[in-house]
Amino acid sequence: MRPVTLLLAFTFPVALVANAAPDSAQNYPKLKPGQWETTTVSSTSPGAPQNKITMCTDDSVQKQMMNIGEGMRREMCSKADIRREGGKFIGDSVCKIGPGTMKSHSVMTVDGDSAYKTVVSATYDPPFMGMTESTTTIEGRNVGPCRDGLEPGDVVTATGQKFNLKSMANLPHAMPPATPPSNAK
Repeated sequence: MRPVTLLLAFTFPVALVANAAPDSAQNYPKLKPGQWETTTVSSTSPGAPQNKITMCTDDSVQKQMMNIGEGMRREMCSKADIRREGGKFIGDSVCKIGPGTMKSHSVMTVDGDSAYKTVVSATYDPPFMGMTESTTTIEGRNVGPCRDGLEPGDVVTATGQKFNLKSMANLPHAMPPATPPSNAK
């Protein structure tokens, strides 16, 4: 999975519900701490197996993911409308990716604090990495307390690569700003 896609797979579900209730962080459906298994399937790789990621999370990791998601949204998106309809969070956004624009529509269904499913449909203008459109489905479920030596923030990719999200807070942005900053005098 590409680094930007990997980061979005983690930050998107939590950032989506957090941004749905900007008035009070207490209003969003907080995900249960512990070990999560997340699978991602994309229309850009038909027939490919699901990309499975394991992650250990707690309240501090969820807050960090929300902050990363919010920062990415502010930096890259000119539109990020999110509304709640019953048990679903529906989002529509327009974001810059490099020199192009991505328009997306997402529907996230949350099952209490222990599972979610998000479907994101996107179009790209001009094509991004050869894609004009894509559909990505991300499903996550809590499988119990963190185990296998994982600490909060630890992520294990489908290839067995392990890293910690908490250490990513100090890394440069995954993507450059949409427009270069002006030199202030």
